[in-house]
Amino acid sequence: MFDSRLRKLIDPPLDRLGGALARAGVGANSVTLAGFALGLLAVALIAFGLPLAALVPLLLGRLADGLDGAIARTAGRTDFGGFLDITCDFIVYGAVPLGFVLADPVANGAAGAVLLASFYANGSAFLAFAAVAERRGMESRAQGAKTLYYVGGLLEGGETIALFVLFCLFPSWFAPLAWGFGALCFVSAGARMLLAWRIFGA
Repeated sequence: MFDSRLRKLIDPPLDRLGGALARAGVGANSVTLAGFALGLLAVALIAFGLPLAALVPLLLGRLADGLDGAIARTAGRTDFGGFLDITCDFIVYGAVPLGFVLADPVANGAAGAVLLASFYANGSAFLAFAAVAERRGMESRAQGAKTLYYVGGLLEGGETIALFVLFCLFPSWFAPLAWGFGALCFVSAGARMLLAWRIFGA
């Protein structure tokens, strides 16, 4: 919901840093994979009961996720780079709740399962909309240059990262936060489905 506003604040410094890294010969895919590795390290720390320690690699991984796009904008985007970025993002976003479930299956299992299902629903609606929009030749610059058509929603990347930070700071709140966020994700998925029905026709 707030990603388009946040991008206006974070894109200029990211573009400057990304441009410097690109000129130094750092590749976007290397940064994507480094961010992915940091995300998985955060998940491992969470699973072993160290959520506060997980905050550092988690946030560094999200920084890398912003930098890879900035590097690609300077050095040139590739289809594989876009594919790799999206795939790694989805894996990390699903793995973080899984880490909390593994850390405490009894307390977090049900809420974690619902949250993951809501991520699946929201992500599926997002990707399906993007696929049809691309086939129709639709374009959007709301989130800057993207590999695929980006349709906004009630909950996007910024809100999800904020949720993960809250999970790490207050792990005992995982279940209520997951239930609430999961419900909103289902609402967001439904809104995207309704938008698709309005634009693409019944």
